[in-house]
Amino acid sequence: MLTGKLVTFEGPDGAGKTSALNAIVAQLQPQLGDRLVVTREPGGNQISEAIRNIILDRNNTAMDDRTEALLYAAARRQHIVQTIQPALDRGQLVLCDRYLDSSVAYQGAGREIGEQAVYDMNQFATKGLTADLTLYFDVDAAVGLNRIQQHRQNEINRLDVEALSFHHRVQAAYLQLLADHPERIKRIDASQPLEEVVTQAIQIMTTKLPTYMATEGGERE
Repeated sequence: MLTGKLVTFEGPDGAGKTSALNAIVAQLQPQLGDRLVVTREPGGNQISEAIRNIILDRNNTAMDDRTEALLYAAARRQHIVQTIQPALDRGQLVLCDRYLDSSVAYQGAGREIGEQAVYDMNQFATKGLTADLTLYFDVDAAVGLNRIQQHRQNEINRLDVEALSFHHRVQAAYLQLLADHPERIKRIDASQPLEEVVTQAIQIMTTKLPTYMATEGGERE
């Protein structure tokens, strides 16, 4: 049986990773059909989506930083058990909008509660489930926040309204993760036009996951 693969999409706020993910899905869905699973964090099922609503609610200003980190981990655990692992067991390709790296960057570095502490906590939540490939969409923090202000007024959440220094710490943490895990994490310059970003992402996926991706003159297994 074909082994399922987990591809995660990461990046600072405003990097355009979700737009890129949607464009990639549009290309892959007609060929992969039900072998493709698209999900997100926090979320991906009823319980995890309910936790998402609590975390991102702009009215929850009293939320403690460690409470936030624990809620992300709890949502992730349910997401794995109910959505991700069953799909992997069925041999499906799972594309996930954010995963563990987001917690390390946003809660560990952004909230300054410690990248290693957040990583260790999430090892309990994930039981060591690691992405097979992570696409990191890199953009300067100020550029990303400007994009949010211009295009996402109806979807701005608690994390989007943090100070610029918070987002600089997040970006720095992502770049450190990239340096620490070069085989898993691949950087994409998200300041490029969306079409170029998507093309680069597809090229990386084709190289890393040839079994799932279309090849010239051939078919997927």
